[in-house]
Amino acid sequence: MKEKNLSRRHFLGLVGAAGGATAVYQTAMAMGLMQETGPVAMLALQSAGPAGKKVAVLGAGIAGLTVAYELERAGYEVTIIEASHRVGGRNLTLRHGDRVDEMGYDQVCNFDDDPEMYFNAGPARIPGHHHRVLHYCKELQIPLQIKANFSRPAYKHDPERFGGKPVLMSRYVADARGFLSELLYKAVDKNVFDEPLSAEDRERVLQFATGYGDLNSKGKYTGTRRGGYKSGGFAKPAEHHPIMDFGELLDSKFWAGGLTNSENPDWGEPLMEAVGGMDNIIKGFVKNIKRPILTNAQVQSIQNRADGIDIIYNHKGQRHKFSADWCFNSIPTHFMQGIPNNLSKEYKAGLASLRPGNFFKIGFQMKERFWEREGIYGGITSTNQKINQIWYPSHGIHGKKGVVLGAYAFWDQSKFFERMTPDERLRFAADCGEKIHPGYADYIEAGVSIPWGRMNHMMGCGTSWSPEARDRYYKMLQQPDGRHYMIGDQISYHTSWQEGAFASAEVALLDLDQRVRAASSTSRKG
Repeated sequence: MKEKNLSRRHFLGLVGAAGGATAVYQTAMAMGLMQETGPVAMLALQSAGPAGKKVAVLGAGIAGLTVAYELERAGYEVTIIEASHRVGGRNLTLRHGDRVDEMGYDQVCNFDDDPEMYFNAGPARIPGHHHRVLHYCKELQIPLQIKANFSRPAYKHDPERFGGKPVLMSRYVADARGFLSELLYKAVDKNVFDEPLSAEDRERVLQFATGYGDLNSKGKYTGTRRGGYKSGGFAKPAEHHPIMDFGELLDSKFWAGGLTNSENPDWGEPLMEAVGGMDNIIKGFVKNIKRPILTNAQVQSIQNRADGIDIIYNHKGQRHKFSADWCFNSIPTHFMQGIPNNLSKEYKAGLASLRPGNFFKIGFQMKERFWEREGIYGGITSTNQKINQIWYPSHGIHGKKGVVLGAYAFWDQSKFFERMTPDERLRFAADCGEKIHPGYADYIEAGVSIPWGRMNHMMGCGTSWSPEARDRYYKMLQQPDGRHYMIGDQISYHTSWQEGAFASAEVALLDLDQRVRAASSTSRKG
């Protein structure tokens, strides 16, 4: 290349063209352009001392439980105050008889009373680079299993393309890469890049395009076995799928997610999940936290004092006051404007600048694992219908029944389902599934829907930061305002993920520890 000063943006563009999203992510990490979740900090917190210190934890989600667990080990007296009837926050696994606490509707999960019949209505995936989640799973002895997130025998479905019929994911991936590689081959062959390629470079790129797209010796894409066999291939000769129409493939918007989902760092294999349900992470913490967790207790006031903080909460119709030395608060930030407090003006403005996210899920118990007869074992079918996705369970292979995710709507899409009754949601999702798997609705034995925007004590899922709010308020909100820390995935760069909640708790704990150590040092010198 003649260009002497290759920009970082241009360089990452070249990396992405050659290696995809994963290569860009890893390269950006190496160049220091992206935040790494990083290794888990050693939380060797200084002991609270024989007198101890009282700490209030508001909210029994991942962040709150982490704070309570670590501070109790350091000798603090921790009281957890949770508004809901249950602990865990958005880490919610539904089983037989569980109540869905949706505003305006009473839902009870009517799956079979079987430990294999469960649905992860909140977090459902643990990436290998989420070090904090994995650290606590190991420390709390929570068994994990591999979760298949991408399955080539699953489908991509677009009602307006290919006759509205579902197409194997393997065919989409193979043909997309084949067509693009053919274009690359032609471009190199005609030497139409901005800068001339050397003969050696030209040959290497041609070899890359040929191998990546499975082109023939003339650089033409004529189909590939990578798309799977239409028939045969074992006792009889293989018959490959015909090539899809390139124009329809482009129009199908497969590029918007289906082609690269598995290369997103948070979705790329190997992924894991807690054996028996993700709420086993919550159970692991609860088992190791000494003091009982106070549930059905709604916070009504937070007031800083010079040497502590007062929490007013309502429990069973009575107001109570709890005075603590410190408070760690994981209440959703969009609720804080409605809770009387004396936090600083700038701090309140920071909390008010955040916007709640939203997600929606449906879980279906199926009387037969029909997808396995289609060669699907785990993974996700993607569709342009409003349900967006169908997930197939990675556990219970060859069992009689299974629970599938029948819809996963994101952000504003969730409102479409929120306007429906629970029964209407299930019927709509069943009709969408029929267009992908004929007879889908007949397999459904029970269903449950979780609209996070309508869930009591939540009214949202995840948090949206504008670039302006992030620049102005993020570092401030990581610090305490008086004796009050704000925590949770909402105060992280990884909102909606458990890793963000763990990271937020870690930052707050280390800050408190630093302050306690500094105060102890000053006291000794005095």
